[in-house]
Amino acid sequence: MSYSRRDFLSHLSLGLGSVAMLPGLAMIDSTKRFLAAAGLAELPENEKLGVALVGLGRYATGQLAPALQETKLCKLSGIVTGTPRKEKEWARKYDLPESNIYNYETYDQVADNDDIDIIYVVLPNSMHAEYSIRAAEAGKHVICEKPMATSVRDCQQMIDACQKAGRKLSIGYRLHFEPYNKEMMRLGRQEVLGAAEQMSGAHSFPLNDPDAWRLDKEMAGGGPLMDVGIYVIQAGLYTIGQLPVSVMAWDETQNPDNFPEVEGTIRWDLNFPNNVVLHGESSYEDRGNNFRLEASDGWAELSPAYSYSGIRGDTSEGPMDFPQVNQQALQMDDFARCILEDDQTIVLGEMGKRDMIIMEAIYESADTGQEVPLNFDKEEGYIRPLAG
Repeated sequence: MSYSRRDFLSHLSLGLGSVAMLPGLAMIDSTKRFLAAAGLAELPENEKLGVALVGLGRYATGQLAPALQETKLCKLSGIVTGTPRKEKEWARKYDLPESNIYNYETYDQVADNDDIDIIYVVLPNSMHAEYSIRAAEAGKHVICEKPMATSVRDCQQMIDACQKAGRKLSIGYRLHFEPYNKEMMRLGRQEVLGAAEQMSGAHSFPLNDPDAWRLDKEMAGGGPLMDVGIYVIQAGLYTIGQLPVSVMAWDETQNPDNFPEVEGTIRWDLNFPNNVVLHGESSYEDRGNNFRLEASDGWAELSPAYSYSGIRGDTSEGPMDFPQVNQQALQMDDFARCILEDDQTIVLGEMGKRDMIIMEAIYESADTGQEVPLNFDKEEGYIRPLAG
């Protein structure tokens, strides 16, 4: 059965009225709820929103493209790459028509392609702003991989461009759709284990390639903080659902000769109301992948906390037990749902801007040796809702 997206949404709007009467429906995720209302397991293939990946590096190749084979509301429809060899490989592997394959010179022509609804920018950090803005100007909705950009100014320009074009903007914060991290949000925000007292987390891995673009400050914007430390910041904020008020940070690079442009190791204390502190660390000289909440009546911990799969959790009340999921598939499907329903994504551009504000303050504190205050406009949607 084939019908237009407009027909689908019309039928869906009739079905949504009965959603609350379906047993247990409140417990399933937004994509399943969306499809259940229409009586579908997934959208027909010709009605799925088309996604084009910009930048075919390791993450796009190993995670996003495979995830798009599992999505229910969207599909891989196009690519943008500067490597002709990849054009042929991807076209063959994913059955992509030549008309949906672009390079960086032809990128703006995507505006004329109705097969592509969403641009997912998976380029080095310094290129996020430019290619997200050009995507919005081409009339496409945008997912931008983290970190959103390399400056707060660029983040705001991305938000403004999408608003001007009437397009939606989302940041690739996949862990908001991952069950163990969602459970940390519930435990922390609902004070299931009592009031939060302190948090700690680390995300680190040894980076031994001297030619890696991540060591080029102009391209990366910073070192492990921008790359993986951002996950620790995210975890602290979404666990207690509050904005920090100040930060104190220390550059603790062990081998400065190996990191002439970016930090090798950085540590910070992110201070929240009620004397709650997040002790964070990120490094290209060590290993770490954990997050812990200490509360007045107990504790909860994820280890590993930020991986693509294999996340595990434990609490003072007993171990967590959730299924492993494809985080990227859930993330992209939820954004497609937001477009189809004209809903607001839970991982807004404003959230990416918030994290850039915090990271700029961390670097300032590490450089000056002084505590740096943080001020936020609380009307800008910096904290996502717990439900969803």
